[in-house]
Amino acid sequence: MSEEAAPKAVWRLDVASEAETIELAQELSTLVRIGDAVMLSGDLGAGKTTFARAMIRALVEDPRLEAPSPTFTLMQIYEGAGNRVVHADFYRLENTAELEGLGWEEATDDAIVLVEWAERAREALSPDRLEVRLSFVDGDNREARRLTISGYGGFVARLASFKALRELLRKAGWAHAERRFLQGDASTRAYERLEKQNGQRAILMISPARPDGPPIRFGKSYSAIARLAENVVPFVAMSQGLRGLGLSAPEVYAKDLDAGLLIIEDLGGEGVVDGSGPIVERYLEAAGALAYLHAQRLPDKIAIEGGGDYRIPPYDLDALLIEVELLVDWYLTRLKASVSSGAKAIFLNLWRQALVDVASAAPTGTPTWTLRDYHSPNLLWLAQRNGLARIGVLDFQDCVLGHPAYDVASLGQDARVDVPDDLELKLLAHYAKLRRDADSAFDMAAFAKAYAILAAQRATKILGIFARLDQRDGKPQYLVHLPRVESYLKKSLRHSALADVRAWYEANIPGLFRDA
Repeated sequence: MSEEAAPKAVWRLDVASEAETIELAQELSTLVRIGDAVMLSGDLGAGKTTFARAMIRALVEDPRLEAPSPTFTLMQIYEGAGNRVVHADFYRLENTAELEGLGWEEATDDAIVLVEWAERAREALSPDRLEVRLSFVDGDNREARRLTISGYGGFVARLASFKALRELLRKAGWAHAERRFLQGDASTRAYERLEKQNGQRAILMISPARPDGPPIRFGKSYSAIARLAENVVPFVAMSQGLRGLGLSAPEVYAKDLDAGLLIIEDLGGEGVVDGSGPIVERYLEAAGALAYLHAQRLPDKIAIEGGGDYRIPPYDLDALLIEVELLVDWYLTRLKASVSSGAKAIFLNLWRQALVDVASAAPTGTPTWTLRDYHSPNLLWLAQRNGLARIGVLDFQDCVLGHPAYDVASLGQDARVDVPDDLELKLLAHYAKLRRDADSAFDMAAFAKAYAILAAQRATKILGIFARLDQRDGKPQYLVHLPRVESYLKKSLRHSALADVRAWYEANIPGLFRDA
């Protein structure tokens, strides 16, 4: 493919000062990875070396590094922060053969390469490259520059995302806010806290649309079968819906749905647990918020502000079953165990029979908004607010139409913190009283059965997910929670409605019940 025909992303922007040029170079350094090349071109004195120096300092994390232009040495190497950076100047290069005498291939192996006047030997550089051309733009402002930035190869998507983020921050009034990375969750989403000089804060949520993945059943991917959100539209819709009911979901201040970028309300960092575990008052309030939500007549479609409708998917049998299957596929592998195809088929059939009455299509109850991750990492305490609004809810983009018992089980058998049996019973009693106060026909016995079934389903799924996070995603920190989730599973399997399911676990995972 010719250079002109190669796929690329192009971005043109003007900066008013050398300081802005330096700031942009530092920001662009976050896109650069080992093996990439950055090509700098432009007129003499346009600022190529200034740009390169700023990027090198950012890459090696040394703000005082001199990094002079390698006009006479042709090549200079810097190391730091896990990066090796080769800074070269091809202005005096006669031909690419001269690079061999410099040991170019050895020097640039596993390095980031920045080259001024790179057009003299473009073929020597990685196809994954960023090209930056600097030009004068304003005769009255000697520091003003126009930058034409082109991304090739792996930089096409990276540059497009960077541009979208910078534009969103600028349009929303957060361009000059301080940005601090926040610890993420088990998903692929990333978060940053934004803070302006006046103290105003917000959260930047970076969640680009995920590839759908290979079809695994019915011609659908896992995420499609499990009804997982594949973009930020569900978050925007459910935030709007929950806030409309008076619950404390983060307000969405600004959004770029195509790029998967949201600037949302910062609800703070005070949670519902402390060093001793669950704070009883706050857990009870969280249960009360669920009781309130489940007592409402909730739509299955939400009109999103700015256009379009979002239809909440059902938590159907296919979704519930694909989740329990994770235990066989990942958790058993961790135990260095396996089951035959026949045993796996029996496992799924037993779960199908157990779940049929609590799936979204079941005639025994009206489906509600099942937020799906309603537990301590996603719940905040907002002491300055009143009533149910004191519970801040963070994670709801995977919301489905399902049985109300699911989220109550998520809270009462919190996967990240030990919930004592007496507190779990208090939560159930408090929830049941509120539901019965709102509707005298509320059937607690039927709810308790559904609670046990869905708690066991959730624990089964989580064991598979945490094992997968370790084995596939390199996140072993979730393994510390396995004993807790195993304990919850054993407790829920005691219900008579799960007798046959329990028998399968005892026969195929006997180690799970040794200390029962």
